[in-house]
Amino acid sequence: MRPTVHILILAAGASSRMRGVDKLVQPIGGTPILRRVTETALATGSPVTIALPPEAEARREVLHGLTVGTIEVPDAQLGMSRSLVRGVAAVSTAADGTEDGLMVLPADMPGFTPAALTRLVDRFQDSPQRIWRGSTEDGRAGHPIIFPRDLWPDLACVTGDEGGRSVLRAHQERVSALTLPGQMAILDLDTPEDWAAYLGHLP
Repeated sequence: MRPTVHILILAAGASSRMRGVDKLVQPIGGTPILRRVTETALATGSPVTIALPPEAEARREVLHGLTVGTIEVPDAQLGMSRSLVRGVAAVSTAADGTEDGLMVLPADMPGFTPAALTRLVDRFQDSPQRIWRGSTEDGRAGHPIIFPRDLWPDLACVTGDEGGRSVLRAHQERVSALTLPGQMAILDLDTPEDWAAYLGHLP
């Protein structure tokens, strides 16, 4: 039986650079970005868990009808690490395979396709002791990142506003990159200017 890759979508941030607008409910082609990223993750067939801040009713509403798990991150203001710590705890309870993986997927990156995420899942399932990381066509490291199960305890100890960078640094020899199309591995929408540029380039 091939390892399961559990997908953790990081959606507990405060959108602080959006000047009062919640970026995760902003639409792309009529679909809120959080729902778009979640549907892309679900299309891989992997179980999906979403880290949300307290009282995130608008974000919960855009997920209506999707078969996902959610976890609340009441201390999300302390940084991305809190979503990782709580996410690892939740997924560890559900996981039953010693070679399972955890894909960390930011919610503000709209470029991913089901095919790209599935390729990454497949690579991990073929080599589940490696850390698999998406990269751009010009070699820049980005997201998503799949961590093997033996490193989940390390993820559960991260602090501050990091998405597992310390774990990557400590295990550089285990990192394998998978080139994904275009710039999808690094394209995120953090500011109104990012959104305007992205929407202006959509076909």
